[in-house]
Amino acid sequence: MQVGRALALLALTWSTFQSLAIPRVTECGLSCSQGIACKRLMKRSIWNSFCRQPPKSMSRSVLGALTLSTAMKCGPRDGCSLLLRVRATVTLHESLRGLEACSMSLGTQETHCHSVLVPRASRQLHLGQQLQVDFDCFEVHVAQSLYVTLRTVPQLCGVQLDQQYHVEAQKLPYWVDRSHKVVLVQVPEAPGGTDYYLRLCLKWFTCEDVGQLVQVSANSIPGMVSLPYSQELPCLCLESWPATPDAVRTQICPFKNDTEALWEAVHYHPGRQALSWEPACPVSGHVSLCWYPDPGAHCQELQHSQRPAQGRVQYSPVDTQPQLCLKFSTSRGFWVRCPFQQPRFPAWKMVVRPAPSGTHLRVTFLWPGPARFQVCLCHRRKTWPLACHQTLQDTTLSPASADLTVDPAFVDIPRDEACGPDICIQGWRADVRFSVPQQLCDIPCSE
Repeated sequence: MQVGRALALLALTWSTFQSLAIPRVTECGLSCSQGIACKRLMKRSIWNSFCRQPPKSMSRSVLGALTLSTAMKCGPRDGCSLLLRVRATVTLHESLRGLEACSMSLGTQETHCHSVLVPRASRQLHLGQQLQVDFDCFEVHVAQSLYVTLRTVPQLCGVQLDQQYHVEAQKLPYWVDRSHKVVLVQVPEAPGGTDYYLRLCLKWFTCEDVGQLVQVSANSIPGMVSLPYSQELPCLCLESWPATPDAVRTQICPFKNDTEALWEAVHYHPGRQALSWEPACPVSGHVSLCWYPDPGAHCQELQHSQRPAQGRVQYSPVDTQPQLCLKFSTSRGFWVRCPFQQPRFPAWKMVVRPAPSGTHLRVTFLWPGPARFQVCLCHRRKTWPLACHQTLQDTTLSPASADLTVDPAFVDIPRDEACGPDICIQGWRADVRFSVPQQLCDIPCSE
């Protein structure tokens, strides 16, 4: 895409770009504290190059602060440019007419100055108050080193603030177009006549390539670079560095707070009956299996299932019940994913009905393959878990039990034991290492 078209696209679709890396300003100008009138001095006076002694009534700390930062201004005609924002504060005094801020490039010694004046009437009205001035019109480039000076107007000897500032490569302006899954980078002129590189990478111990490496030529016209991505991962970073030996690389990670995609990498292997998860980024925390005993309940962790979230985590063999879930816990919170809630995963069922004898309840298991189940009675109480006592009986199902013409396996429980107050029946698979129970309370005990 040509530079003109890229800049036109930027102007037309600005609202779709998110995660702006640096602040944006709409106009290049100056602003003063609310209620204090001030105006720009269009031409620098040569007399401000010479200092005079400050009056005795003025404190040497009349200049309060000098704060520097980077911003960006974009327009449909002029394209985008980086700006140095200079914020200064001064205590108004009858001898002061205003402020002057100057920026000198340490590479070229080129100097630019901006001055602001406070009219006499406004000065007298606000004597002793602090005036804050924002200068937003110093154009800069990536990796440029600057020396910024703040002086009074007129210049007073010994009353001055100085600060050195480096426009780091990490201030490279970028946007994330989530709808098209691209990171758009506004490329300014290459610093110091040196080519430099841009890429997207996954940050582990080192940053691993995940896309195209783009070389920006020192002779190229500033424009837009588009870097596509597939997933919004917290370790997906935009990396840039000069094309010089042993260059320092700087990284910006646009999605550092987006963790949702990390918990989606859950896979089930039917042959091994294995449930696995592998982090796409470094994660500090742990993984465990959990299950939902009732709708609206908390996901209860299975004993001995907690694993550190470092590298690949696998559980085998597991039961494919819809209530079986993975729980991810980090310092930022926890996330639960339940992969077996999809219809394609088979699930066994437990049914409780009166037995033909009339003195027992029959617990029946329906499952289309060989399996072994266990049953126990539990007493429901106010806090979790239920109080469950000894296993009543286990039963083995053969593949033939899936045939509707063959009676499925069952367990009979004495009615007087199962029909007490707050009694629940739990059944679970006993032939897999990780299984969650099905639980039936409020048991239908009538004939």
